[in-house]
Amino acid sequence: MSKVVLITGGSSGIGKSIGEFLTEKGFIVYGTSRNPKGYSDSKFNLVRLDVSDVDSIDDAINTVITQRGRIDVLINNAGAGITGPIEEIPDAEIQRNFDTNFFGPIRVIKAVLPQMRVQKSGLIINITSIAGYMGLPYRGVYSASKGALELITEAFRMEIKDFNIHMTNVAPGDFATNIAAGRYHAPVLEHSPYKETYGNTLELMNAHVSEGKDPQIMASAIHEIINTQNPKVHYKIGEFMQKFSIVLKRILPDKVYEKMLMKHYKL
Repeated sequence: MSKVVLITGGSSGIGKSIGEFLTEKGFIVYGTSRNPKGYSDSKFNLVRLDVSDVDSIDDAINTVITQRGRIDVLINNAGAGITGPIEEIPDAEIQRNFDTNFFGPIRVIKAVLPQMRVQKSGLIINITSIAGYMGLPYRGVYSASKGALELITEAFRMEIKDFNIHMTNVAPGDFATNIAAGRYHAPVLEHSPYKETYGNTLELMNAHVSEGKDPQIMASAIHEIINTQNPKVHYKIGEFMQKFSIVLKRILPDKVYEKMLMKHYKL
């Protein structure tokens, strides 16, 4: 019997690539979008879901269960980027980012767990980021929101283990998607003390995304995890140096690692 997969944020980017890849492999895939009618050419089912709206989450999950009777895999992929000097990012934008990247996945997990308990099985994959392992300059809010999701997954997976439900984190590096276009960018202000350093870092970040790896690599990795009997706590998918930077953070003194980051970002 084909597994039923629900992917939040399935209309573009990594979520779309994962959905198309799993559909080709014979999975029954439901992606989500805040406006699914705008993607009539989708190769898999799209249902309306906004991770900040509990009613829309419940409606989407009930739709899948009504049509298919189960949800075998939840992939929490919906997320939002944010850049800027922390001092200059409006509080409302910081809260909005955490609502999407941290509280949103928690809401969806809470909504899907009762069905997975009935099934006595399930897999939840949280898409985080390699940026969540370190506080990156001018990406501090994004790093914090993804890092929080990494940590809460560690706790969550122990709490649900008795129900035969698995949970894991998958942290991608830079992939060639349209995420940069959808980010909240704090403006580079003419009289800001951060004008030069933030402006240079912003150009560097956008270049990393446009030169990123093919999202199909991420899709293939997700497929492999789904077919793994006992998934690991953390997976990192990306360039060697991006993954190695996490290792360096563990073994280097804090100030040495900080200097390495500042050199990379030309600060």
